[in-house]
Amino acid sequence: MSLEYICKGQGKALLFLHGYLSCKESFINQINYFSKFYTVYAVDLSGFGKNPPLTKPYSLDDYILDLLLFIKEKNIKNFDIIAHSFGVRLVLKSQELRSLADKLVFTGGAGLKPKRSIKYYFKVYLYKLLKRLCPNSKRLNSFGSKEYKNLPLINKQSYVKIVNEHLDYTLTNIKNKTLIINGTLDSTTPKYMAKKMHKYVKGSVLIFIKDAGHFAFIDKANAFNIIVKDFLLK
Repeated sequence: MSLEYICKGQGKALLFLHGYLSCKESFINQINYFSKFYTVYAVDLSGFGKNPPLTKPYSLDDYILDLLLFIKEKNIKNFDIIAHSFGVRLVLKSQELRSLADKLVFTGGAGLKPKRSIKYYFKVYLYKLLKRLCPNSKRLNSFGSKEYKNLPLINKQSYVKIVNEHLDYTLTNIKNKTLIINGTLDSTTPKYMAKKMHKYVKGSVLIFIKDAGHFAFIDKANAFNIIVKDFLLK
């Protein structure tokens, strides 16, 4: 699959990987800013943005394969990565991707096993029980996140594969210089996740941006850009 992308600027390559259900344009402020210092590549991951819809349920490995083919096709070498949320999952999962890259920036990084309440596990148990006893019940539609409910069937199957793969075990394998930058108001990937990444990614730098949410690079674009530039170029 040939992925849609934006290429702008000159110099060392900088690859942007967006979040789930997002697209390359989510990084427009960063594309315009960092193209002054880099050759920026912002890619639409498979099934998102201007790419065609998925024709089969994708796993993380499928997304990674398409991304690695894109990097090879465009002959992108010696590059840094800025990854958001789902994009971070791809970097965590793929040792090959990390081996091709230099510095890493994770923002709103997903992929770690979340802390769950008793209420959450009760709802999961209730859903499985209801599905087994009353598979045609309309009550089944009341379960699941709003994000999940609005997905086409293939994407729902892909989503389940993605969120059920926890990548905590990969953190100690990361050898790249890594910046972890999160918003203090991020409820999708809360502070404890960023702190865990920082704890186990050797030599990593952790910075929180005050009053920013899961999209810290949009909420506080200027602060984000300055912090990341200092990390990447110093």
